[in-house]
Amino acid sequence: MNPLLTTCPVCGDRLSVTRFHCRGCDTTIDGYFEIGRLGRLSAEQLAFIETFIRCEGKLSRMEPELGMSYPTLRARLSEIIRTLGFSVGPESPRMSDDERHRVLDDLASGAITPEEAMLQLEGE
Repeated sequence: MNPLLTTCPVCGDRLSVTRFHCRGCDTTIDGYFEIGRLGRLSAEQLAFIETFIRCEGKLSRMEPELGMSYPTLRARLSEIIRTLGFSVGPESPRMSDDERHRVLDDLASGAITPEEAMLQLEGE
C-alpha cells in the first residue's frame, strides 16, 4: 500500500481526498474530505514527530537517537509547527554548561536560594 499523498507532485499544491473504498464490502464513498493538519507534513516530518512522541517530547533524548544537535532539532520542530499553521514562540536560548555550573556553584555556596536557582535554570 502506498502512503497518502498530500501535495501534488506536479505543482506542489495541497491535494484533496475525494474517494474512500472499503475492500471488505466494496463500498465506495465519493466527496471532498479534509486530511487534517498532520496531512500537511512530509514523510520526514512525520517520522520526526513519531520520534518526538516516543521520546516524550524531550529534545535532549532525541539528540543521541537522531544524531542531531539540540539547535537542529529545535529548528526542525519550529518548521513543523509553522507547517501545521501555528506560530512559533520566541526562541529562548539554551543555557550553556558554564552558566548552569555557575548557577549550581552559587546555590552550593549559599549565594542564591533554591528558588532563585530554579528560576535561573528554567530561564526566567
